[in-house]
Amino acid sequence: MWSKLLFVVLFGIYLAANFEVNVNIISSGGFRLKCSNTPQDAVVFRFTNFVCKSYNTSAFVFHNCRLKAVSRERVLLNMNGTVLHSINNVSLHAKIFKRANGFQPWLLEGTVDVCRFLQKRNNPFIRIVFNLFQEFSNINHTCPYVGPQIVKDFYLKPELLRLPFPTGDYLLSMQWLFYNRPQFDTNVSFAYVEDLLVLKKKN
Repeated sequence: MWSKLLFVVLFGIYLAANFEVNVNIISSGGFRLKCSNTPQDAVVFRFTNFVCKSYNTSAFVFHNCRLKAVSRERVLLNMNGTVLHSINNVSLHAKIFKRANGFQPWLLEGTVDVCRFLQKRNNPFIRIVFNLFQEFSNINHTCPYVGPQIVKDFYLKPELLRLPFPTGDYLLSMQWLFYNRPQFDTNVSFAYVEDLLVLKKKN
């Protein structure tokens, strides 16, 4: 119980100190904490579900949104959509959930100015997420955005995840806004299992 509580508090403090705008941390903390950038050891880090929904098909349409399992360890994510008009103002509202008798809110809910981030890349948490998929996508430049937006054969690499995650099933819910109006959702579920043998050797 206490070890779980300690993890929640420490991780909440880390995100509170580094997630720059409109952040609500479920476990509150008032101190700054610097985490070392050590790669995570995992035996499982893969997608389990991917759901896309457009609220405004006159601004953004999905053509493809699916997962493909190529091995027991690797699941590929593919998404193809089109921004129909040039957009210079994009925001992302994100929530992380952890499965516990259904998905429950877990630590983070925040909003990020995407155009600003792509110019400066100065948000540590979003930079980690961005680094996970940028080599698989053309969504890797500054605003404006228009035309095809593609993520192709994206799979998760545990060595790029530089945040402490306990074993579990997670949902990253992302709502994308143009000019502060919701346009579409991309909701990604994934499983993460720590390599307990490696952790035991380290301890």
